[in-house]
Amino acid sequence: MYIDMKVILLAAISADGKIAEHEGQTSLDWTSKEDLRFFVEKTKEVGVLIMGRKTFETIGKPLKGRRTIVMTREKGQTWDKGNRPGPQTPPEGVVEFTSEQPREILKRLKKDGHESVVVAGGSSIYSQFLSEGLITEVFLTVEPVLFGDGIPLATGFDRMNLSLVESTRLGDGSVLLHYLCQK
Repeated sequence: MYIDMKVILLAAISADGKIAEHEGQTSLDWTSKEDLRFFVEKTKEVGVLIMGRKTFETIGKPLKGRRTIVMTREKGQTWDKGNRPGPQTPPEGVVEFTSEQPREILKRLKKDGHESVVVAGGSSIYSQFLSEGLITEVFLTVEPVLFGDGIPLATGFDRMNLSLVESTRLGDGSVLLHYLCQK
């Protein structure tokens, strides 16, 4: 079933295509301040983010001015006042934990009036959205580092052709690539 919504994959990657050297690493350890600035601007512009529990834990707090949907296998998680998953209900529209599948989340967000959403990681979440063919745009910040080993952007999806919209130099060595997904 087709969902009429802009679904934007947003990621910072190393020059060898990794989103982290190891699990639990925050992108702030290796990405540029310009990439962080772009992430904040784009996610505030869109207003809604979808990410996995592990990615949310590397951020460690709700993101001001944005609705964050956290995909998790653990039922009934919410956000407590101590900024950790717990038993209390999160403030309306800040952080929502869900075990819904990607298509279900998008249908619910569309019903809520949202026209676009950012998928913000990690690898498992990117892989789920890509394998279902739900991604419509891709923004990749390529950072000037090679990890060798590490966590790939995504795996387990069919080939997807992209059309380059724009490439922008960020700071001294990072490049922001904006693609449209070809259907």
